[in-house]
Amino acid sequence: NLNGLWQFAEAKEGDKPPVGKKLDGQILVPFPVESALSGVMKPIRRLWYRRTFTVPKEWADDRVLLHFGAVNWESTVWLNGKELLTHKGGYDPFGVDLTDALKKDGEQELIVGVHNPVDAGTQPRGKQVLRPGGIYYTPSTGIWQTVWLEPVPQASIESLSLVPDVGKGEVQLTAKVRGEAKGL
Repeated sequence: NLNGLWQFAEAKEGDKPPVGKKLDGQILVPFPVESALSGVMKPIRRLWYRRTFTVPKEWADDRVLLHFGAVNWESTVWLNGKELLTHKGGYDPFGVDLTDALKKDGEQELIVGVHNPVDAGTQPRGKQVLRPGGIYYTPSTGIWQTVWLEPVPQASIESLSLVPDVGKGEVQLTAKVRGEAKGL
């Protein structure tokens, strides 16, 4: 579980990720930057998150996945200076395989860049607005759901697709796999 205190800083459009740089602020993940529980409690449209972690030695033969419960709204993930993923969506979980970007040992540097245009963009936003009042409320920017690492075997199921054919009483199952199964 990677919840807890992370470093953070405000960002500007076009900024490069702060690889190898300590950030001045601290934020408690998984709480929106605007919330009191985050420890920040101010509106920020763009921000950087940074933290380091080590991979347990017993995971050496596994692939290592990083999962986010939700980040509002656009997030880009870097590991050890390598950009791995950009995700758009504030309410859905997503993840990325970190394995190929991991260093052999020692601390790994994870950076997440977040942008939430709130009511200035065309993204789904619910009732979040920059000037809350009435039925509208404060935005929920940033990492607001749990973040965790997961070891999986080198060959594993990445996703399943199930397509029912009610008329035939059948289901077509398609598995997307990662890695190669040896000895099967």
